[in-house]
Amino acid sequence: MTRARGREKPEQDPAAEAFAEGMRLVRANRALAAIGFSTCRQDDCASAPRAGLVRVDSDGVLHVHPARRAEPAEWAWAVAHGVIHLGFGHVPAATGRRTQPDRYDLAARCAVVNRFLLGFPVGRTPDELPPSYPDGDEEQLAARWRRSGIPAAYERCGTAGGEPDQLLVPWDTWKGGTAPDWQLAFAHALTRTVATAMDVAGGRRASMRGGPTRLQPWERALSWFVSSYPLLGGIAAGITVVADAELARAHDISVAAVNAEAAEIYVNPLREFDDEEWRFVLAHEMLHAALRHGDRRGTRDPYLFNVACDYVINGWLCGMQVGSMPEGLLHDPELAGLSAEEVYDRIAGDLRRMRRLATLRGKGLGDMLGAPLGPPGDYVDLDEFYRRGLCRGLDLHQAQERGFLPGGLVEEIRALSHPPLPWDARLARWFDEFVPRPEAVRSYARPSRRQSSTPGIPRAGRYFPPEEIARCTFGVVLDTSGSMDRVLLGKALGAIASYAEARDVPAARVVFCDAAPHDAGYLPATEIAGRVRVHGRGGTVLQPGIDLLHRADDFPPGAPVLVITDGWCDVLRVRREHAYLLPPGARLPFTPRGPVFRVQ
Repeated sequence: MTRARGREKPEQDPAAEAFAEGMRLVRANRALAAIGFSTCRQDDCASAPRAGLVRVDSDGVLHVHPARRAEPAEWAWAVAHGVIHLGFGHVPAATGRRTQPDRYDLAARCAVVNRFLLGFPVGRTPDELPPSYPDGDEEQLAARWRRSGIPAAYERCGTAGGEPDQLLVPWDTWKGGTAPDWQLAFAHALTRTVATAMDVAGGRRASMRGGPTRLQPWERALSWFVSSYPLLGGIAAGITVVADAELARAHDISVAAVNAEAAEIYVNPLREFDDEEWRFVLAHEMLHAALRHGDRRGTRDPYLFNVACDYVINGWLCGMQVGSMPEGLLHDPELAGLSAEEVYDRIAGDLRRMRRLATLRGKGLGDMLGAPLGPPGDYVDLDEFYRRGLCRGLDLHQAQERGFLPGGLVEEIRALSHPPLPWDARLARWFDEFVPRPEAVRSYARPSRRQSSTPGIPRAGRYFPPEEIARCTFGVVLDTSGSMDRVLLGKALGAIASYAEARDVPAARVVFCDAAPHDAGYLPATEIAGRVRVHGRGGTVLQPGIDLLHRADDFPPGAPVLVITDGWCDVLRVRREHAYLLPPGARLPFTPRGPVFRVQ
């Protein structure tokens, strides 16, 4: 007896397999798959097209011809055509009686969908369809074709053959809920798809097929500070990391650099570090910006002061165990406990060797940038931002008992809680200390104006005797060379005039200096900034102006001198109390003995 044959395999359906493969292609498109449509491929479906492939109704159902054979790419295009009808709002879901669109609306809507699919390809466009479509939206095309007729090329560009491929049906209330908004769902899905594509292009995602977002290591490091390290969390939340290989190459950034004014850290994305090393790098740059090392530099060499700050910061971070220090950075345990200024004094004696040291930006380059590398933007008050962020972070760090911090770092953060006085307030204090206020004398020899209520009662007048005028004055040596900024001149002269008038200083001795001194004599406070005609505008030689005041018989020996210059001057020797007024960032070519005020 022969063995019975096994059960034969069911016959394959090529049409069903092609349709299933076409649906797989459609589902792979995230924007189309998110709309939530369904398909009907039953033999007894009355809404299925008799000659075409797909008809879509307002319930979100795509009625498919049950036996029609087509390639998977053709099925994908036809299904996408019907889904986009839903997304464009051509067949909106609504309750009540529905009015079917006429032939002009049907043709115009199909033309708009096909035009969209030319730039949003899904599957393969049928060969019999036109290669291009007219401009305008559905309403404009329908109104145009009602006047002039539908062109033959666009008469049958739907997916149901010669039949309408859009069907409006009443939304059944028994389904529950409200009628879906297919147009809004497609807009949200399309937005998410574009955002995902940009993430893929930027490296934040590995592909468009979903999965967790893949952050870059420096982004993970920055997020770690925000979530897990309160000392620098506030700074990290407000700072921007710019990862651009071309920008890093153009500005010679080997690893990273920072611009405190723009609140931006520039990293070289081609450098391969692990997360711990990137934490160290970002913490290093954030401390540079938050502690305002660029403003503390003063007249010191910019690169050497940058190196000194690197030694201090790297020592702190190693002691705090924030990340791991990449190989080759500046670190010397013997410098522990020293401030940046003290380290600078130690290393300034060996300039040749120190010039060969490398910061995070590279050898011989400082990683504290003086200007943002990108276009100018609207920046906030960063002094307040850094000060508040570090002080609040220190309080949280200590309240949560996150560990000990270096004493030098705590001292600098506490010092930020008491910001320095602005330049005008410091200048006012200098006036209060060295420019005495004249004491007025009252005398009936100079009666004052009588009050109208008592015109018969004389009152003593108030005036300043000549000896008080000679005692309560000061000198101004003003640099009027071609390099001086007129804005600085205006601010400086205006501040001097206002303080002199507020302190009842009757007059000040003003000397204009460029290639030669020009003695303007004693000028009333109201005329210092108003009606003064600035002489010169030649070179910069200030010492003759200082000597003129030293030799002047009518200038009191105890009167102070205020020198206003941009720093491009000769070495000055002032043998009396004096101060300097400079623009921001300017440096004198010598070590000043008096205070230096910088106009902001």
